[in-house]
Amino acid sequence: MINEKETNGNKSKLKSALGAVDKIKISGIGLVAYIVMAILLIVAISTHKLPNTMIGAILALVIMGHVFYYIGAHLPIFRSYLGGGSVFTILVMAVLVYLNIVPSDTVKTASGFINGMDFLGLYIVSLIGSSIFKMNRKMLLSAAVRFLPVAFLSMAVTFFGVGLVGMLIGVGFSHAVLYTSLPIMAGGVGAGIVPLSGIYAHAFGSSAAIILSKLFPAVILGNLLAIISAGLVSKLFLHSKSNGHGVLLKTENADAQVVADPKPDYTQIGVGLIVSVSFFVFGTLLSALFPSINAYAFIILSIVLTKALGLLPEYYEQSVIMSGQVITKNMTHALLAGVGMSLVNIKLLLSALSWQFVVLCLTSIIVISLASYFLGKLFGLYPVESVITAGLANNSMGGTGNVAVLAASDRLNLIAFAQMGNRIGGALVLVIAGILVSFMH
Repeated sequence: MINEKETNGNKSKLKSALGAVDKIKISGIGLVAYIVMAILLIVAISTHKLPNTMIGAILALVIMGHVFYYIGAHLPIFRSYLGGGSVFTILVMAVLVYLNIVPSDTVKTASGFINGMDFLGLYIVSLIGSSIFKMNRKMLLSAAVRFLPVAFLSMAVTFFGVGLVGMLIGVGFSHAVLYTSLPIMAGGVGAGIVPLSGIYAHAFGSSAAIILSKLFPAVILGNLLAIISAGLVSKLFLHSKSNGHGVLLKTENADAQVVADPKPDYTQIGVGLIVSVSFFVFGTLLSALFPSINAYAFIILSIVLTKALGLLPEYYEQSVIMSGQVITKNMTHALLAGVGMSLVNIKLLLSALSWQFVVLCLTSIIVISLASYFLGKLFGLYPVESVITAGLANNSMGGTGNVAVLAASDRLNLIAFAQMGNRIGGALVLVIAGILVSFMH
């Protein structure tokens, strides 16, 4: 009888202890459940039995992404000065891959899901659609007209700033802009430095692969510095009048710039997903007709025009907002983990590090931040939002970099503007590079 009472008492204590631990939530998952799933993942990875499919990739990226984001968001230095959970997640995942703690087959599975199956495309188009359809129609057009000049002028100022610093530190104007400034602002990897390396190879009579290896470190370091800077700027100017707290355009009634979140509906979430991917396919078809223009430029333009002209009924607009919220709230941390695993090559970055290279990358970040701050203020934008979207986003690694920059500063709702400046600005960089390489060596 005593033993039975003791047993029941122990069970009650254990249940109480587990309940207390489970109150700790990591992105909505209780710690006990999280530990069970984490153990499952570790066993699958260590035995090389993680499915090389979307299922395996989602489990790996979500479990690792959520826990590292949670840790980074609570670490004092990272939380306050280094971009919080976003930067921590990317850096930890990159280091784990570099140290071979995460095996190559797991990296391949995750990278295949994000890039090969193009989950990144689904995430970005969902986020763009959700953010644009949440905006007030008149405010959207007014903000876009003011934003683009700020982005392009900031990039131009940064180009000359990096070149001049290159001259001062003995690297030379041409080398500084060709191998630091232009690759950082080219719009990422696939739509940025890959075609840029082809332009250089044709002009210099060299191998595109060799040139690509010289351009990639600038993109990596520029991207990391942009993410850290975005988090730092948002913290330093938290209580400043320069901070729009996620609103880009200065108006008397900032609340009128966004539409309230609709009440979730399961059917509408599915409808919104189909509408979003339809915009994606439409932009892809237009890009096939006009190959020189990136598909995302057409995607953004088509969504902006649809919103501006009021072509989509409110039911479908709200559906897109719902589906976008579901994807971004649940998969942002997973995407950040994927960025660290598949795009941040620590070995390549370390091999390229020199004090001149670091100085030039820092110069790009500082100059574009200052330029976009003052130009944004001049054009009627909130300077903090201008720095993050028109400045730092244009020093990021394309779509994934934009997500990381905006996640670090808690401004994912501005993805449309970040993509707008990054994609159109990146295309302009390629055009300019094609002209400059004729007389630069």
